[in-house]
Amino acid sequence: MKTIGLIGGMSWESTMHYYQRINELVAARLGGLHSARLLLWSVEFAEIARLQHADDWDAAGRILADAARRLEHAGAEGLLICANTMHRVAPAVEAAVSVPVLHLADITAQALLADGHRSAALLGTRFTMAQPFYRERLERHGLSISVPTSEEQDALHQIIFDELVKGRVEPASRERFITIMRRMHAAGAQAVILGCTEFGMLLRAEDAPDIPRVDTTELHCQAAVGWMLA
Repeated sequence: MKTIGLIGGMSWESTMHYYQRINELVAARLGGLHSARLLLWSVEFAEIARLQHADDWDAAGRILADAARRLEHAGAEGLLICANTMHRVAPAVEAAVSVPVLHLADITAQALLADGHRSAALLGTRFTMAQPFYRERLERHGLSISVPTSEEQDALHQIIFDELVKGRVEPASRERFITIMRRMHAAGAQAVILGCTEFGMLLRAEDAPDIPRVDTTELHCQAAVGWMLA
């Protein structure tokens, strides 16, 4: 089994799920008392969020690149950036290390195509939806990607930063999220990308089961375990 390094803490709520889910998948694959060989470097999220909102991605990239180097030095043979938005600085992370970084947008695109989807709605933080870095990476795979309206983006961003990253799940926010999903699906998106690692806290399996969706956190964990055990 190879050792995976997690760059986490963005937020710790979702990083906790990464740790749990990767271990669950390893145990399911190998049985017995097997668990994952992994290392975690958890950044200080308040600092990252401040830099995101200040549009200082270079500084944010330096923090994650430093975390990547520390994980590689500690023995990580591959890395995960445990946040969709922070794939904005994936090039800086990749340049800082000699081990592979499992890019979440590529993994997501492959899953959509495998399910026969050619178009999808991307939901996430305002940074992920409004900036081109994630959408264009998906589109390289031949996908057609749509994003919510500006007002819907603001609503989703607020749900993430005011509630989910603090561990709060509000029923009204869940309904708002489902309404956005349904509108975009009706507008032609074949599937919905849950492009924030906290969205798994908000959307339950029984919510809008008629709308195909891909949970990027689950996909990332599955890809990590597949790589670790290959």
